[in-house]
Amino acid sequence: MDNFSYKALTVEEPEKNKFIRQIKNVNINDLPKGDVLIRVKYSSLNYKDALSATGNRGVTRQYPHTPGIDAAGIVEESNIDTVKKGEKVIVTSYDLDMNTAGGFGQYIRVPGEWVVKLPDGIDLKQSMIFGTAGFTAGMSIFKLIQTIRPEHGDILVTGATGGVGSLAAGILSHLGYSVTAVSGKPDTTLLNNIGVKTIIARNDFLENTKPPVLKPQWAGVIDTVGGKILATAIKSTKPNGIVTCCGNVASPDLPINVFPFILRGISLLGIDSQHCPMEFRSKIWEKLATEWKFDMLENIYDEIFIDQLNDKIERILKGELKKGVEINL
Repeated sequence: MDNFSYKALTVEEPEKNKFIRQIKNVNINDLPKGDVLIRVKYSSLNYKDALSATGNRGVTRQYPHTPGIDAAGIVEESNIDTVKKGEKVIVTSYDLDMNTAGGFGQYIRVPGEWVVKLPDGIDLKQSMIFGTAGFTAGMSIFKLIQTIRPEHGDILVTGATGGVGSLAAGILSHLGYSVTAVSGKPDTTLLNNIGVKTIIARNDFLENTKPPVLKPQWAGVIDTVGGKILATAIKSTKPNGIVTCCGNVASPDLPINVFPFILRGISLLGIDSQHCPMEFRSKIWEKLATEWKFDMLENIYDEIFIDQLNDKIERILKGELKKGVEINL
């Protein structure tokens, strides 16, 4: 394809540790080498994107850079047989948004092994309402429901008004599970709308955290925040319960002893969406497109255009967003 310009959000470092974020035209030839060129139609905003967009070197080391861990669009060029021009596809995680130009631009070029074909039952826009957050929630749910059934008792979801938490709560409620949510935000409208049965304020949940084990309450837990909240959730999980862990926004440290594991047989399962094998990745997207797609999906996000991204990035960093953000490119 001949060189041409397209619109992207770029983050530049004109002087050391000073970062400037702007929407500008960039050249297609500046994209990295790869097997597949994709015209991005939709993306979504994650906390990790906001870190990349503000110069966090734990996420992105080299600038200038285009963030965006998620992208859904149409294949413009492909030099591999497994991905065809004109196909609708999804790309999430891997190195996208880290050191590979991401979904906050109208084009991406990526290795073929990163590309998931859009499954039947979902369109490009809906795939980015889910995005990495929904995919991570899906991985957590898949692992939990291998053992835990609705009749076994309540499922606890922490960080429940965040992207992963709200989507996990919505899917679980749709599947017939009774969901209890932990949230630090006073507005519970979103959680009520997606079927959450009980809501616990974060401070109340952390009121009694010192004992080595607590009253068993949860058949399973989907934790998105880590730290004391995860430790308290583990301590209050029923015997043989399953706890999944996918985040550390509260803390990367886990202040806990071994008693819940050796006295109650609790299983703690880590969730890593970045290195998920393609076979499992495709299976999760199939589930999200069909039996896990819940009725309130269209009501849990705000749709914006790329020119409105800067404001949303600032708000997600301050914890002010009440809904997910889907970006129309």
